[in-house]
This record gives sequence, structure tokens and C-alpha cells, in this order.
Amino acid sequence: MVFSASQIALLINGKVDGNPEAAVKSFGKIEEAGEGHLSFLANPKYEEYLYTTKASIIIVNESLELKQPVEATLIRVQDAYSAFATLLGKYQELKQQQLKGVQQPVHISASATYGDNVYIGAFAYLGENVKIGNGSKVYPGVYLGDNVVVGNNTTLHPGVKILHSCQIGNNVTVHAGTVIGSDGFGFAPQADGSFSKVPQIGNVIVEDDVEIGANATIDRATIGSTIIKKGAKLDNLIQIAHNVEIGYSSVVAAQAGISGSTKIGNGVMIGGQAGIVGHLHIGDGAKINAQSGVSKNLEPGKAVTGSPAHEYTSALRSQALSRKLPELEKRIQELEQLLQQLKPTV
Repeated sequence: MVFSASQIALLINGKVDGNPEAAVKSFGKIEEAGEGHLSFLANPKYEEYLYTTKASIIIVNESLELKQPVEATLIRVQDAYSAFATLLGKYQELKQQQLKGVQQPVHISASATYGDNVYIGAFAYLGENVKIGNGSKVYPGVYLGDNVVVGNNTTLHPGVKILHSCQIGNNVTVHAGTVIGSDGFGFAPQADGSFSKVPQIGNVIVEDDVEIGANATIDRATIGSTIIKKGAKLDNLIQIAHNVEIGYSSVVAAQAGISGSTKIGNGVMIGGQAGIVGHLHIGDGAKINAQSGVSKNLEPGKAVTGSPAHEYTSALRSQALSRKLPELEKRIQELEQLLQQLKPTV
């Protein structure tokens, strides 16, 4: 597919600075792009490549002031990074629109239903009473258990497993290998020291506009629902335990783990490899630094780091002080020696 600068500018509400008929057919990084490539500049660290790149069209911030002549046609927008992301999304939509129909072999139960313009890839499995909305994509090797509901324009990448009775909303993306609705980790200690499994009879509800990375696991609730609310974004390799709730537009980075029944507020940011114990409440807008261990409730807007996690700016001061400990020890020893010298002799 070939697009002109004027067509692209129309898509991202930009202004063409240069040849409006300049054309591109692919994307490239600004430091590597060649003729026919579209690139972008958002990070000032890469500005030097703006004057040497062979890219045909470059998306830039409207506030950018050129220091040298530029060969490429520029499209000026308010936010180059967001505009480029929008453009990539449109490009991906165009490619996915080409995927339609049901490949063979698949297993689709007689009671399963699906809407218009769907794609169901080879070796997918649709259990009893599965419902898939219009325009959704089910890639090869996906498993949908009995009574699973998938909304409109949702994409399930290869190898996704959604177990029985779970509900997936509209405009959701689930990346390869993720498991939604596996049993929660529930075992009751017995008098003889053994453990008896507690049946997990709830489900998982993933609301609209959620994106879930590859090889994440989201456990079904013991009773009720584990809930991922609208607009939340989960990275790869995340563990969400039973009865957890993730709030609106919260983000969780890779390898984080959230224990059972913890409630994450709206707009929360959780760094990679952070761990949160069970039955906590994390307030709206809280920020949890990477590798933090959270064992207490957090107030709205609180920023924490460390294990156990504590207030972020205080932790930074402590870290700065700890680096000076050898110097402080030396000074204390010198002061002690001076005090010994100043002691009166009897």
C-alpha cells in the first residue's frame, strides 16, 4: 500500500511541510530509513538523524525548529509519538481487515455463534455456547471454553486460552500464550498438614479497550469475578491472582505479581517485577516502582519503592545516604580519636 504525505496528514491531523505528493509504502527507524519509508522524530536525542536520513516522510512535533535543511517531507503534529502510534494502529487495522472467514481444521461447537467479518484461524477450539462479536480475530491455536463471551473487534493472538465462563469485552487485544480463567491458588490447610483444594467457581471479566501481553496469567475468582477494568494495560509475564481487580486505565509492567483479592485503583502504575500481597487496596494514581514489595495499603497518589516498599522520595534520600556510610564511618572514627585526645588526664 502506498500513501502520500497529504493522505497521512489527513489521518493524523497534521500539516505538510514539503512535498504533499511524497509517497511511502513502509516504515523505518529514522537512523536506518530509506527512500519510500515513513519515520518519526519525538526524542531530541535522535534529531541529528533528521538531517541525514533517507526517509521520504518524517512526522515531527510542530514546535521543532530546524537547524539545517531537511530533504524529507515533514508532517508537523502536536505530538509526534502519539501521531505515529495512531498511524501504526490504522496500518494494522488495514492489514487485519484482510483476515476474514474460518480456516480449517477448527472445532466449533454446534451451540457456538460468531458475528460478521470475523476470522477464526486453523486449530482453534470453540466450546459450547461460545459467543464472538463482529469483526473479532481468533488466531490459530486459540482455545475458548464453554460459555466464553468475546466482544466486537477483539483480537486473540495464537495460543491464547480462555477458560469456561470468562467474558472478554470490545476492542480487547490478548497476545500469544496468555491464559485467562485458570484456577486461583486456593488450598485449605488440613489438620494432618496436607492441603485440600478450594474449588474456584468464579470467572474473569475483561472490560473494553484492555490490552494484555504475552504469556500473562489471570486466575478466575473463587466466587464472583476477577476484573480487569476498561482501558487497563498489562505487560507480558504478569500474574493476576483470584478475585483481584485492576482499575480503569491502570498499567502493570512485565513480571509483576498481584496476590488474591487485592484491589488496584484507577490510573495506577506498577513497575516490572513488583509484588503485591493479598487483600490490599492500592489507591487511585498510586505509583509502585520496579521490584518493589508492597505489603500495606497505599493511599491515592502515593509513590513507593523498595522491599518492603516505602515512600519514594524518602527512599531516594536513604539510598543517597547509604552510599556515604564508609565516609561517615571514617569521620566518626576520627572524631572518636579526637575526643580521646581531649580527655583530661588524671
